Amino acid sequence: MKMAGGFTGLSCAAAALFAFLTYRFIFWPALFSPLARIPNAHWSVPFSRLWILRIRFTHRENKTLFAAHRRHGPIVRVGPSELSIDDVDCVRTVYQGGFEKTSWYSVFDNYGAVCMFSARPSAEHSVRKRLISHVYSKSYMQSSPAASVQGHAILSERFLPILERSAKDTQLPHGIDIYSVFMAATMDFIAGYLFGLRNGTDFLGDKAYREHFLELYRARQGYGYYDQEMPQFTRFCRKIGIPFCPKWVDAANKELGNWCLRLCDQISASPHTTNTDPRDEPVVWKSLVAGLRKDETTKGKDSLLYPAVSNFRLSVASELFDHVLAGQETAGLALTYLTWRLSQSLELQEKLRTELLGMTPNLRQRPDGTIDMPDPKKLDSLPLLHAVLTETLRLHAPIPGPQPRQTPEAGCRLGSYHVPGGVRVAALAYTLHRDEAVFPDAEKWDHTRWLPGTGTEDERKLRNRQFWAFGSGGRMCIGSNFAMNEMKLMIAAIYSNYTSHIVDDEGVANQSDGYTARPANEQLYLRFEKVV
Repeated sequence: MKMAGGFTGLSCAAAALFAFLTYRFIFWPALFSPLARIPNAHWSVPFSRLWILRIRFTHRENKTLFAAHRRHGPIVRVGPSELSIDDVDCVRTVYQGGFEKTSWYSVFDNYGAVCMFSARPSAEHSVRKRLISHVYSKSYMQSSPAASVQGHAILSERFLPILERSAKDTQLPHGIDIYSVFMAATMDFIAGYLFGLRNGTDFLGDKAYREHFLELYRARQGYGYYDQEMPQFTRFCRKIGIPFCPKWVDAANKELGNWCLRLCDQISASPHTTNTDPRDEPVVWKSLVAGLRKDETTKGKDSLLYPAVSNFRLSVASELFDHVLAGQETAGLALTYLTWRLSQSLELQEKLRTELLGMTPNLRQRPDGTIDMPDPKKLDSLPLLHAVLTETLRLHAPIPGPQPRQTPEAGCRLGSYHVPGGVRVAALAYTLHRDEAVFPDAEKWDHTRWLPGTGTEDERKLRNRQFWAFGSGGRMCIGSNFAMNEMKLMIAAIYSNYTSHIVDDEGVANQSDGYTARPANEQLYLRFEKVV
């Protein structure tokens, strides 16, 4: 009898445990959780992250979420505690409301040091941003002698001569890989602004090293997944000797990190940091270092940036490594897709050239190859140039993937739903830019959407609100003005002097599905002809 009673007790305990687990992991998330009212992207998402993890691992997240929003509306549940949003009012709540970043961004730490982009707390991000935001502002850049002189040197001494040689060389009927050239040019632009031309890069001149660098960068692609999506499991596996990244990925990351560290050490030891020659002015480095030193002097250990100050060398390098990589890739991708689109219409090229040559001064080369720099304000205000670039950033956003945030502890309201604290929530440019109510025939590249006078005033305002190539809120891309300026300069330099023609665009239409989006083959061959 005692034995029977013991079995009965164990049975009751087992039944109670089964009932609790069933309620906790099945009925609660599916029926009683505050998120239970939100439509599910897949039947399994209330119970498990496996569905969304598989979608991310197989590089299908953007298109899958787009389809889910079309079926279920602007707010979709994609995991037990994860939401995807596709509504400008929700975007304003999350991104202008200062929702914190999550550990997902820890892969953007460099050298074990946080940078502005990877800083999780908004307060720390704001302090870091104030150190350098002024040198990235439009007003500063449009009046900066360094930005003007550096841009002139890169265009006239490096970029345009490459196009000139390709147009003259009869041995190059296949054209040149403009994707590689743009990746070189954007690196030289951002590195020049960070470190000065003397201490920056010359990827346009050193093709061999440029291709090596791009190969190292390709090696990293996709291997941040485990640290971002399963950080605790990944750390545990490393501890017991099961790394998820191949050794050659670690080697590529190390070489890239050492490359940037050398640039930072070089400028730190350079006698030209106070040089009055604007070509060699390290605009961003100088602002960052001065800001950190001032913070160290005035606040000491009470500063939110004390960890950065106490590890000064690596903190500076971490920040600038993020700028140089992001500044190269995003602008290089956008320029590749813009020239691909323009190369499909000589008529549009002619209209753009007419607009560009209407400026005084303009970027038309003289017989000796020299150029004058245009007024940056006039260049920025050209409507057709702005329209073709903006439409390219809409349809071919370099960063179309989700930008995750975490709801505050007290929770928030998104649409008609109350969302508790600690929920991962993300919007993505890919879906925002394909809303047919805002962008009719959204998969069509149509620059006229952005021309003055297109649509009603309310329609134009809605298009601008929904444009998310640089994000929004206090943590939107700090380099957006720099990127727009350099891209407009390069496009103006090309089409003031050349026509472009597609030679080989295999894979370009197949833009990858991920946080960043590259052409499938990472190349685009164009042929350039000099305009007489």
